[in-house]
Amino acid sequence: MALSAVWVFTAAFCYVHSTPFILLEEEYHFKQWMSQHDKVYDTEEYHHRLHVFTQNKRMIDRHNAGNHSFTMGLNQFSDMTFEEFRRFYLLTQPQNCSATRGGHVSRTGPYPDFIDWRMKGNFVTPVKNQGHCGSCWTFSTTGCLESVIAIATGKLISLSEQQLVDCAKDFNNYGCLGGLPSQAFEYIKYSKGLMTEEDYPYKAYNDFCTFEPALAAAFVQEVVNITSYDEKAMVDAVARLNPITFTFDVTAEFMHYREGIYSSTQCKNTADSVNHAVLAVGYGTDENGTPYWIVKNSWGTAWGKDGYFLIERGRNMCGLATCTSYPVPLL
Repeated sequence: MALSAVWVFTAAFCYVHSTPFILLEEEYHFKQWMSQHDKVYDTEEYHHRLHVFTQNKRMIDRHNAGNHSFTMGLNQFSDMTFEEFRRFYLLTQPQNCSATRGGHVSRTGPYPDFIDWRMKGNFVTPVKNQGHCGSCWTFSTTGCLESVIAIATGKLISLSEQQLVDCAKDFNNYGCLGGLPSQAFEYIKYSKGLMTEEDYPYKAYNDFCTFEPALAAAFVQEVVNITSYDEKAMVDAVARLNPITFTFDVTAEFMHYREGIYSSTQCKNTADSVNHAVLAVGYGTDENGTPYWIVKNSWGTAWGKDGYFLIERGRNMCGLATCTSYPVPLL
């Protein structure tokens, strides 16, 4: 009996002391992260965010302990659930990408093994940050138009996402609730152009349209859609012409992407499931023979690899080949 009592006491002692130790360690990491990202909460919010952060960190650690083609890491979103993240940062209105047959005409190649438009000249603007607004489609649009104009003229100008948020609603776009780059290019084509970032600065919320045609700095002559599911045509466009927009399905694991080639079994690959728009600025193949796209995101430079990510190429990963487009500029 005495031995049993000692065992019970010892087990209870370990339980009581180990649990707070784990919590203290998690809280230490959380407070470090809070300091790094200038986060402040009231008491109730603090404990809720600590719990969410802990769950995210455990998921990240489990992923990184496995055998995957990409790593995950803590970032500015680590105190958010995926449901919150989706509501603030992704397209929440259903998107109708109807361009199953596009206007892009491919050639037969051959194509370089590696292309990165950032290395070919001053053709890609710095990574921007969409903030708490599902306006990724506007950044994909401006990024592409900025590049095609720079390639054609040698002048790289930062263009206005806020004009698209405020003014492009008649073209089936919904401001901070979502839209499509192809529809944004249509708006620019038929609405007398797009102003610069400087003249129409970004606010990260829906506002009244204050477009001034006299200040328009970029114009679209033609909108070119690439046939859905044709990644070879996407390679042709990026290799020969310019960066291109694409949309895809973001799931919880992508929110925590750090580096490597993103590949997922969780995401969907159909046009009706896409919820994020980005800019493909190049492509390549890694040392293991895995082909990838080089992609500019709009979540700031603290996310991913300086604001960029790689995603597996050639398999319509997460629906990335379902809705791709680029503009022909009117110069």
